[in-house]
Amino acid sequence: MMEYKGNPVSEGIAVGKVYLYQPYVPQVTEGEIPEGEVPGAIARYETLLEGAKKELEQICRRLEAAGDGDKAKIFTAHTDILFDVAMDEEIRDKITYDFMTPEWAIHKVYEKFIKILGKSKDSLIRERAADLRDVKNRLLRIAAGVPEKNLAALEEPVIVAAHDLLPSDTATLDRKQVLAIVTEVGGATSHSAIIARSYEIPALLGVEGILSCLSHGQEAAVDAIAGLLVTDPSPEQKAEMEKKREAFLLRRAEEKKFLSLPPKMADGTLLPIHLNLGSADARELAGEAYTDGVGLFRTEFIYMGREQLPTEEEQYEIYKQLLTAYGDRPVTLRTLDIGGDKKLQCMELPKEENPFLGNRALRLCFSMPEVFLTQLRAALRASVHGDLWIMFPMVGSLDDIRRAKELLETAKKQLEERGVPYSSTVKTGIMIEIPSIALIADLAAREVDFASIGTNDLTQYSIAVDRMNPALGEYYQSYHPALFRLMGFVIDSFAKEGKPVSVCGEMGGDPWAAAVLAGLGISKLSMGLASVARIKKLLSGLTMEKAQELADKARSLSTSGEVEDYLKAQLEPLLQAP
Repeated sequence: MMEYKGNPVSEGIAVGKVYLYQPYVPQVTEGEIPEGEVPGAIARYETLLEGAKKELEQICRRLEAAGDGDKAKIFTAHTDILFDVAMDEEIRDKITYDFMTPEWAIHKVYEKFIKILGKSKDSLIRERAADLRDVKNRLLRIAAGVPEKNLAALEEPVIVAAHDLLPSDTATLDRKQVLAIVTEVGGATSHSAIIARSYEIPALLGVEGILSCLSHGQEAAVDAIAGLLVTDPSPEQKAEMEKKREAFLLRRAEEKKFLSLPPKMADGTLLPIHLNLGSADARELAGEAYTDGVGLFRTEFIYMGREQLPTEEEQYEIYKQLLTAYGDRPVTLRTLDIGGDKKLQCMELPKEENPFLGNRALRLCFSMPEVFLTQLRAALRASVHGDLWIMFPMVGSLDDIRRAKELLETAKKQLEERGVPYSSTVKTGIMIEIPSIALIADLAAREVDFASIGTNDLTQYSIAVDRMNPALGEYYQSYHPALFRLMGFVIDSFAKEGKPVSVCGEMGGDPWAAAVLAGLGISKLSMGLASVARIKKLLSGLTMEKAQELADKARSLSTSGEVEDYLKAQLEPLLQAP
């Protein structure tokens, strides 16, 4: 039995088997075989085909048994690719006549067809390129004798342990089978943390070097409240964990009673609660019934896990679906925010020494105006289906704002030339996440209709701490009084112009910070669905007068620790109350 400390970023308790997740990256080298070995190489290729077919059939059976037929269809299509006549014949020819090893022949033929499909004007055909790459990697992995690691079709409930989970890893994660997540890197605002909270999966991040300390199938207990991972727990420890888990689930059940209630404070003040979303699928839109709008739609997720950039039509359909679901409630669409910790398969980004300070988000869009204009046109077209607010990320100056607005006007003119309608009431706003724009918020407020504070990056840039580095966790201080002072200035500056400011960073779903934000005069809070009930419960016991008192005190204290201790002492009773 060993204990390891980590950063508890999504509350919960879990006991189960460890599933070591290390995505396979094929390493293929050019190889030839003697002519006399051709029959054996062909036989080996056929063995690889059969092995891949069996894996795909098992995945389909598991997904269908779990009632996930849509995902099963993806893997059925992969079986069809596996036995595609043209590719199969070409691979056999390269082995037979060019004396290539089966691995090199598979690589060459699949890459050829991937390139052909990738150049198609038909978006559906281009999408097949990604499927071909998946099948190719499966064959090469089997050839290398490496067992499959797939988060989409887990065979039993497990604790997923990984170096990190990227958005592409979590896009198909089978959350019913994931008891908890443990990673070696990542902090409270990493994508692993955000996904875990949205799925209500206990998560312990920043457990350095843990993969070398765990074995596949080993039993472990995760306490993502105390920040502890226990390997090979004793029966007594498991019983203690189960007792703590029951108490936690009881508290969460009490909070969920507030989910469908309006976000009303104890004195009757309504503070709208909006949802942070990464897609428009039914699973994510489940929070529509409990929220007043979408405060942040992370459009970058549309671009992830793809070989080709999404077309204008594809984006339009997604935005339309989202706006239609919310009707007359506002939907804030954040334009493409790539860079930093977010990469794309379909876009080559140069390696940078400091990617968080590099060519990312709006800066990247300025360097690729056609990509940006495609997104803006799609958003504008969808605006006729609801109340659209367009928000630009990573704004550092008034020049950035004006340049982005000019491109938006260009997109409007392009639609007008095509005779395509769009709403004339679309609002334009900015993310406040760079201190330079926060400090001239009084000037920025005259340029835009609204602002939303991205507390994750505003904290990172204001305190000069890499939020992805677990070794610097003590320095990433979300309750730093300087942050509350800075946010207070932003909110006051926009209020003087009669314009709203929301918060869409992780602070919005943090009950201690949310209480202060209410007191600072925030117009609305936006968060993941998992936080909505808890924040509504907190607000129900809090008056605006008390919130203002908390905000004044938080700005007057000396350190982040003092602020956190003060807020917990003041607010813990509200969350514990039945």
